[in-house]
Amino acid sequence: MAIVLGPNQYGKAEVRVVAVDRSTPRHSLVDLNVSTSLRGDFAAAHTAGDNAHVLTTDAQKNTVFAFARDGVGSPEAFGLRLARHFAGSFDWISGARVAVESYSWDRISVGGQPHDHAFRRAGGEVRTAVVTVDGDEPHVLAGITDLVVLKSTGSEFWGYPVDRYTTLPETRDRILATAVTARWRYATTDLDWDAVYGGVRTTLLETFAATHSLALQQTLYAMGEAVLEQHDAVAEVRFSMPNKHHFLADLSAFGLANDLEGQPGAVVYHAADRPYGLIEGSVLRDDVKPADIAWLGTPGFC
Repeated sequence: MAIVLGPNQYGKAEVRVVAVDRSTPRHSLVDLNVSTSLRGDFAAAHTAGDNAHVLTTDAQKNTVFAFARDGVGSPEAFGLRLARHFAGSFDWISGARVAVESYSWDRISVGGQPHDHAFRRAGGEVRTAVVTVDGDEPHVLAGITDLVVLKSTGSEFWGYPVDRYTTLPETRDRILATAVTARWRYATTDLDWDAVYGGVRTTLLETFAATHSLALQQTLYAMGEAVLEQHDAVAEVRFSMPNKHHFLADLSAFGLANDLEGQPGAVVYHAADRPYGLIEGSVLRDDVKPADIAWLGTPGFC
């Protein structure tokens, strides 16, 4: 039996960078969480403790800060700059992966006017980008996490098989809620990253709202299908979407009806945080070449 070193990578995880452009009285702010990983000939470091090929993780962190000094731009563009730099820095480094989380901040308004240098953190959703440079070939994944959405009607769930353990009643009218994690792979790097990202996000939201859903799986596919139909630059979309269950509260003990029959007053639900259904899937063009390396090291999808 021979024991050999398998696939490996190393890097600096979660470098927190806040870059403030103060070149004008109206400041702008970028808030990032950047993780780098290098791939290549690092066998001697593992098997013999020889660090001759190890670009320190501290140097990777410093590179992130130094590159931010020149301006960040979009997460995708910043990730591409870093990944290309690392992949080309030494002969023994064959590739690099840079993952970026971008946190949004909105200006605080004072007297109805947006303030020049005061901000508040926006909602929980996070913009993401993962850039992989393998040799000279770049791959870009864009995405979003924790995009929480809800439809108060326009969703059904019925027609499923029933076994001895099935207790869930069928419904023709329910709340559908989820926290969308979506990542999509671009077929090119010649893009206006911010414009395409905004367009894909709008497509996801509009399709969720407009689709009369018979299952969260159906909604997932409709969202991915719409992205591919409306955005030629996107090669595939992958989703991970928890079903945030809302159950009608039983108010009968108080002599109160609580149903969907249009009676006066609010319908009251219990929002359960766990356990939850987890729906995952991918929607892709069948004529686009797969790029498995673009997804390597990106967990959370089937």
